[in-house]
Amino acid sequence: MKLNKTKHFINLKDIPSSDLRKIIIDAKRRKKQRKKLNTLEVDKGSPLKGKMLIQMFEKASSRTRISFYLAIKQLGGGTLTLRSNELHLGQGGETIADTAKILSTYGDGFMLRTDDDKKILDFKKHLTIPIINGLSPSSHPTQVLSDIFTVEEIKKKPISKLNISWIGDSNNVLDSLIAASIKFSFRLSIGCPKKFEPGKNVKDWVKKNNKNIFIYNDAIKAASGADVIFSDKVISLNDKVNKKKKIQQFKKFKIKKELFSHSKKDCIFLHCLPRGDEVDEKVFLGKNSHVWQQALNRVHVQKSILLYCFGKLR
Repeated sequence: MKLNKTKHFINLKDIPSSDLRKIIIDAKRRKKQRKKLNTLEVDKGSPLKGKMLIQMFEKASSRTRISFYLAIKQLGGGTLTLRSNELHLGQGGETIADTAKILSTYGDGFMLRTDDDKKILDFKKHLTIPIINGLSPSSHPTQVLSDIFTVEEIKKKPISKLNISWIGDSNNVLDSLIAASIKFSFRLSIGCPKKFEPGKNVKDWVKKNNKNIFIYNDAIKAASGADVIFSDKVISLNDKVNKKKKIQQFKKFKIKKELFSHSKKDCIFLHCLPRGDEVDEKVFLGKNSHVWQQALNRVHVQKSILLYCFGKLR
């Protein structure tokens, strides 16, 4: 039986802060309850028993693919994973509208990882089941909400009481972190070259909603007093740029051990992976780094996102 009121998970800025907080609270409870369970054992009550999540990947994926597979399995449901080149969509001329009808007939939820923001909105228009954004050019909401969970789990306090720093390129993860800063009311300092600052539409939205986000063209200033330093790859998978030139432009923004002398003593380092030249090996594998815990938490938070979208979140 399909939901009467469909809840999508596309962009953090479109989801009420109270709902985002409920998801994190539920994820915290579920993670605690799984301490003695094996990987594929189902949560008590099998809350999504009989439900099917259809996943489609137009971009390569490791953590998103595995974590959503485990998330729906641990909730008692099943998953089917598709690649866009396996469908009539695009290749065979089938429209998004018709594809959406088929997906809504066979599945209970749809997760899409795409290089086209418009495609997500087009699917949303025609689906009668929830759609979850597994990554798009302008947003990576499941990653960032999971990161909020990880920060609060390690720091043992609300993120609103912490200073968060992002050092690196302006990309979809940063756009979602900016949205999270507004939704969760935390200070966000961004360090990047002037040429690579967030776009005008992002800056305008920030100006309209919040004044607690700061942009510095200096890594040390951005890291000053930070409780958490985030970073991501400077060169993304499908970047059509001169890669050597771009890496050189970010040379002064590489995350090195010395940078942490300007942050708080217990500052942690997080990275959504995969990594590149933007972080030194000593930092990535050092005591400040919590990247593996961060990756694991994707499963727990995405379980609660699924429950939210399926109308089962308590």
